[in-house]
Amino acid sequence: MNDVKTLSVVVPSYNSAAYLHQCVDTLLTGGERLEIIIVNDGSSDATAAIADDYAARFPGIVRAIHTPNGGHGSAVNVGLDNATGRYFRVVDSDDWVDAAALAHVLDTLEQLETDLLVTNFVYEKTGKRFKRTVRYRSALPRGRVFGWNEFGRFRQGQYMLMHALTYRTSLLQRSGFRLPAHTFYVDNLFASVPLTLVKTMFYLDVDLYHYFIGRPDQSVNEAVIIRRIDQQVRVTNLMQQGLPAYSAVHPSQHRYLLHYFAVVSAVTSMMLIKSGTREHIDRKKGLWESLREEHPQVHRKLRRSMLGHVLNLPGRAGRQTSVTAYRVARWVVGFN
Repeated sequence: MNDVKTLSVVVPSYNSAAYLHQCVDTLLTGGERLEIIIVNDGSSDATAAIADDYAARFPGIVRAIHTPNGGHGSAVNVGLDNATGRYFRVVDSDDWVDAAALAHVLDTLEQLETDLLVTNFVYEKTGKRFKRTVRYRSALPRGRVFGWNEFGRFRQGQYMLMHALTYRTSLLQRSGFRLPAHTFYVDNLFASVPLTLVKTMFYLDVDLYHYFIGRPDQSVNEAVIIRRIDQQVRVTNLMQQGLPAYSAVHPSQHRYLLHYFAVVSAVTSMMLIKSGTREHIDRKKGLWESLREEHPQVHRKLRRSMLGHVLNLPGRAGRQTSVTAYRVARWVVGFN
């Protein structure tokens, strides 16, 4: 049997004792073809002991790595440094995967040579009876390798989060790709920066990843984002710096990266508006001014869009209108 694993999965884990079992147990259905790297990110609960127990019971499949607390990005970096599988993905410790879909993914990856595999993900939102699944049937060819020349247009509110992406490990490792430590929201960098290196893709239309939303302390909670707004702004700035020149990539590649950046910058702008402080209102203005200086064409396109108009309405009344429009859009699109 080939000693090289088909897929390496890093599980960044910080104080994850309450839910780590569910995550890892679903991954273990992948068997010997999977390498599960649990990175205990300086936890103070039983996470370390749980990780060590899995590594002891499933040698050759599960590895436990213990590091000082460095945040989600640091844990992903450690996982990537230690990954030996042909392909690489991240599964957060409070999320899980579908066993049948995982088997299909592994079967497909064993027959593939591509830079990126795209799969669907499901929002497991507390209190929601009907689960929203994000699929890409309208934008991506299914069941075959394709390039950016066949990459379609994404609808408003449709984008590929980290949960949808499985990269070729060597593509990430050889590029020197790193995520910043002690920073939340770096999954947006994982889902955008390496795409500048991707040449070939494969869309497998299976609902692999289950993305849990509902804990009040979760990073995507609006109140939490506002408390950590410095980190949200930092990630937005890094995404902006990573935007390639239009002439440097395929037009469809640039269009999608701009589409995704527009979503993240809109969320950042809205959280700065919703915080209501003069400092944050000024920082929102500075965010757009920085974009104008660094990427004038991108700024012009975003500023002239409906989203750009809504986010830059003048005065208190304008900001209130912006917040109302955001709430409506969130309800219509269904994002958190």
